[in-house]
Amino acid sequence: MICTRCGMCQAVCPLFEQTRKEADVARGKLALLDGLMKNLFSHPNGVNERLNRCLLCGSCAANCPSGVNVMEIFIKARAILAQYSGLSPVKKVIFKKMLAHPETFDSITQWAGKFQGIFTKKDKNSQHTSSAGLLSPLIAGRHFLPLAKEPFRNCLGFSDSPGNSRDFNIASGRSGLKVAFFTGCLIDKIFPGIGHASLDVLKFHGVGVYIPQGQGCCGIPALASGDMATFDKLVEHHIRLFAQADFDYLVTACATCTSTIKKLWPAMYQGRGSGFKTFLNELSEKTVDINQFLVSNCGVGTEIDKVINSISDNNQKACKETVTYHDPCHLKKSLGVADEPRAVIKASGHGLREMKTPDRCCGMGGSFNLFHYDISSKIGDLKQREIADTNCSIVATGCPACMMQISDMLAKNSAKVSVKHPVELYAESIREI
Repeated sequence: MICTRCGMCQAVCPLFEQTRKEADVARGKLALLDGLMKNLFSHPNGVNERLNRCLLCGSCAANCPSGVNVMEIFIKARAILAQYSGLSPVKKVIFKKMLAHPETFDSITQWAGKFQGIFTKKDKNSQHTSSAGLLSPLIAGRHFLPLAKEPFRNCLGFSDSPGNSRDFNIASGRSGLKVAFFTGCLIDKIFPGIGHASLDVLKFHGVGVYIPQGQGCCGIPALASGDMATFDKLVEHHIRLFAQADFDYLVTACATCTSTIKKLWPAMYQGRGSGFKTFLNELSEKTVDINQFLVSNCGVGTEIDKVINSISDNNQKACKETVTYHDPCHLKKSLGVADEPRAVIKASGHGLREMKTPDRCCGMGGSFNLFHYDISSKIGDLKQREIADTNCSIVATGCPACMMQISDMLAKNSAKVSVKHPVELYAESIREI
């Protein structure tokens, strides 16, 4: 499939909307890649800079009439550049010394969580964010969510003794279904409440849950930076973990993790591990977003509505709150999942009020937010304005990274709007039964 330079990507690119630079839109980058080998030797830093000015939101691919897989092309190009120019010293430390070793990463973040109060101060807003203007310029001016005092993994009864693994494993109930749960970095370290809500909801529907000890990053940060070695290592690490048990589905509550495991693991893995490719394809077929799983397999949005709506009048606080929903790019544009999170929100007893463009990118884009915060915040402010226009009290979204970005933007504007995951809202409603 070949780019025809039709300009459809230009019309939907959130970055181009801000910069009006052709080099920032997909067709501009694809044109650049036509001469990649020539430019790679004459001006590699320039090529790298342009390729990295991308949110990897998938808006261009989702609207491309020619079906060009833009994200996969850009990621492969970044890998070529990383192999030629090498990673920066900072990225080498983050990816190869931390992310590639889940136990090390867990230990570092857990210690950071204990001492973060020394270097940060809590903001007085409804977002429960913190700020740290005196630290690295990378986080100056931001309102960020702090690391959780207790990561999700610490609440699962895992053993800390070397060689004494004790995975979280609950047998299936009335549903007859068993799922493996992929936690993801942000849920484990910043949003453990999403993890607990997921377990509560799955238990409510009689679904068995397997969570292997030692999970790490899904690998998208390394992959997006072109570090294929770390990406392959993380994929193989998780294959070994999840191959230890039988389950019907691999469920995640993170849109980015879902998209990465379902699409990028089988497409981008380059390792030659015995049987890994076959297992990856099977795992991809089993991987599903938790909202989609609840609607497709647990009846959420159908008969369960009757249960939720039968809650006594004394427990109707949730029904008085209006929710708007933000479509994560990796959920709607990459996987086509949009109706299911809305069904979960409605099943929780909340009223749903749509914003003008719910699938407008929030501007997070992972590392893009770190290195291009000025543009990221401008894109995020547009999202914040649309949220405010709904007069909602809660904005829900199925992506923890989007939750971080939206919280930052709402905090900057002192908005009294809570940011929640749909499964958190649903868990709150069933706890009242």
